[in-house]
Amino acid sequence: MNRVILLLSVMCVGVSSQPITENQRLFSIAVGRVQYLHLVAKKLFSDFENSLQLEDQRQLNKIFLKDFCHSDYFLSPIDKHETQGSSVQKLLSISYRLIESWEFSSRFLVASFAVRTQVTSKLLELKTGLMKLIEANQDGAGGFSESSVLQLTPYGNYELFACFKKDMHKVETYLTVAKCRLFPEANCTL
Repeated sequence: MNRVILLLSVMCVGVSSQPITENQRLFSIAVGRVQYLHLVAKKLFSDFENSLQLEDQRQLNKIFLKDFCHSDYFLSPIDKHETQGSSVQKLLSISYRLIESWEFSSRFLVASFAVRTQVTSKLLELKTGLMKLIEANQDGAGGFSESSVLQLTPYGNYELFACFKKDMHKVETYLTVAKCRLFPEANCTL
């Protein structure tokens, strides 16, 4: 899995005749981390769904509301156009808040100890990287203030996996849009 992340990081930087800046390197690492977390989230969700009987799946899909995740109450872009119109700083700040909100909830992922530990480690690395990117991309506007760690009520298993998957997809999208806006030579298609 780490080889996949390395390959994705190299591919995300793209081929360029210009040397890679520290900011580009940080973005590539952040995108690689969140892509890894999104893949893990999709696998955990799929494994959980596959462990349920068909009728149980249908019932959960009926009751799982679209706006159930804690992060649905964060101010964030609601569609593709709003995401693309958001500033890099805003996308980074929202991504930071989303990752921060999973520090507590990720402890409840029903997965092997190794997977849970790796997810927690990647979340912490991504949070640290996002803070560096936020600081590096401040344009003289007011400073970013870290929020206190959110200790939200735990989810049920289905909601936990579904929301983790949904939030990692959001962060992946936000970071990709921000990276593409800052580094057009990365040949991004949005």
